[in-house]
Amino acid sequence: MHNFQPKTLFLGKNHIYLPSCHSTNDIAAEIIQTKRVFDGTIVITSNQTAGRGQRGNTWEALPNQNITFSIILKPDFLSVVHQFRLNIAVSLGIFEFLCKYLSNGLAIKWPNDIYVGNKKMGGVLIENTLSGSRIAYSVIGIGLNINQLSFSNEKAISLRLATQKQEDFEIQTLIEQLCGCIEKYYLQLKNGGAFIETQKKKYIERLFRVGEEHLYEKEEIIFKGKIVDVADSGHLMMEVGQELKKFEFKEISFVI
Repeated sequence: MHNFQPKTLFLGKNHIYLPSCHSTNDIAAEIIQTKRVFDGTIVITSNQTAGRGQRGNTWEALPNQNITFSIILKPDFLSVVHQFRLNIAVSLGIFEFLCKYLSNGLAIKWPNDIYVGNKKMGGVLIENTLSGSRIAYSVIGIGLNINQLSFSNEKAISLRLATQKQEDFEIQTLIEQLCGCIEKYYLQLKNGGAFIETQKKKYIERLFRVGEEHLYEKEEIIFKGKIVDVADSGHLMMEVGQELKKFEFKEISFVI
């Protein structure tokens, strides 16, 4: 990443580029342990050999074709009970960035996967370090499929496939743009006030399958439900029959 210059106030101004590494989240966590870390530092790699996704899944990404990086933030203004607000802000930043290139089919699959239609383009893994009741550090790992044209998982898609672009996207330029979008929503979150409710409203409006009845699975039982809201705690609120039920992350899976 030569001459990496995001148009931001702080996010990405300090960056570490590794041609190859096992996991940018793990590298970021090691940096935090040294206590010599700048807020907004990002760790970028062109080849992540052991990327981790939600639910303990691995993240498939061919070398030099996709966005794989981690952001280190110090959101000590956030209490543990409000940590899902960071998830919302980051998801909205990614969504806004992708809207520059995609006009249809884009959605956020709860809690923070990025979908185009019924296919996954990317995801986020947020790992927090706590200090009492506050969040001392957050490591935000982001993986987005950009130029990759084939996947072992038929439910995966890349930005190039979704846009049917003939040439590759320039990865460095995209990361610079993405940093700007994420910083925008993070600073809104930090300012608080009306931004909190505005961001939550935008997040719910952009949710995959919101307001529609679909199939879900819990403990190998398939049921019909309709996503209607997300609690402040991050729980998914769903109408199941005549009941309003609350689900924790990993408690249910989407049947797609």
